[in-house]
Amino acid sequence: MLVDTVHRYAEKQLRATYRQAEEDAATPARVIRIGWELGLLPASIDAEYGGFGEYSALTSALYLEELGWGDVGISLHLLAPNLFAMPLLLFGDNDQKSAWLPRCTEADFPNVSAALVEPVYQFDPNGLATTAERDDDGYTIQGTKTYVPLAQDAQVFLVFAQERNRTQAFIVPADTPGVQVAERVMMMGARALPLFTVHFRGVRVPAANRLGGARGIRMNRLLTASRISASALAVGQARAAYEYALQYAKERVAFGEPIAHRQSIAFMLANMAIEIEAVRLQVWEAAWRYDEREDASKLAALAKKAADAMVLAVTDDAVQVLGGHGYIREHPVELWFRNGRGFAAWDGLIIG
Repeated sequence: MLVDTVHRYAEKQLRATYRQAEEDAATPARVIRIGWELGLLPASIDAEYGGFGEYSALTSALYLEELGWGDVGISLHLLAPNLFAMPLLLFGDNDQKSAWLPRCTEADFPNVSAALVEPVYQFDPNGLATTAERDDDGYTIQGTKTYVPLAQDAQVFLVFAQERNRTQAFIVPADTPGVQVAERVMMMGARALPLFTVHFRGVRVPAANRLGGARGIRMNRLLTASRISASALAVGQARAAYEYALQYAKERVAFGEPIAHRQSIAFMLANMAIEIEAVRLQVWEAAWRYDEREDASKLAALAKKAADAMVLAVTDDAVQVLGGHGYIREHPVELWFRNGRGFAAWDGLIIG
């Protein structure tokens, strides 16, 4: 039922608006409102904190594939609050969950965000340049983040910083002195998602704002969930490109027959289908083991590596199947190819 519901939303809302959202570099508020009403995030939050379910990586992977099939840019906008809520759900103490999670289960789309990625070469989530220095009263955060979604309207950020050689997360209200939202980051694809650079210059937060209290967070577990989510979204994007190329090849006639009858095209389409199915099974395996409380970090990393390569290859092949038509905006495969190139750069930007 969940997959069917999300697929209908993807078909009727995302597919109807994705091109305009890409051209305008903005997502229609109505589309986000309808998507939020599906309750995808509240369904992962305990009833104690205003939700009506519990988190499952496998369930998320199932619906994320459908969102990726619809449109990646708009989906990343819809999923942005997850970047704040899911770490809280996984690692927050009772006081932090009670204070912040109900804001992510209300009727209106929440103005929350997270700041992890940094503008450095070979970004490492476990070796951040942003620092958090402890003193008697709390923490001082210093650093610059990029790829911060919806930062211009955010009321609170979850900021990841290095504290004593460990990555930790801190709840930072947007009106805290020293928080400065800077220029928008314009990407090659997924332009419907507004991303920004944000500076944290001597930002002071109380010790109670350190996520997870004295225990802190387990960054690798969070990255595992993120990699599973990103891989599932990539499978959906690849599936969209494959299905479009397959239909085009059946309908496009050259030299008296559909080009799908040509061996080179048929083999290319078959290989696309094989690669999509292979990565999908990797994603499901990693998600299932994550839900079983097993160490799924290696499986998730392998799935993410495979998904990054697969989605780029499949979307590129889709452009090739369409030939010259694949390079013009009349067909969506050029956009899907640009989106496919982004997955390798979006580590930590997606969590379902």
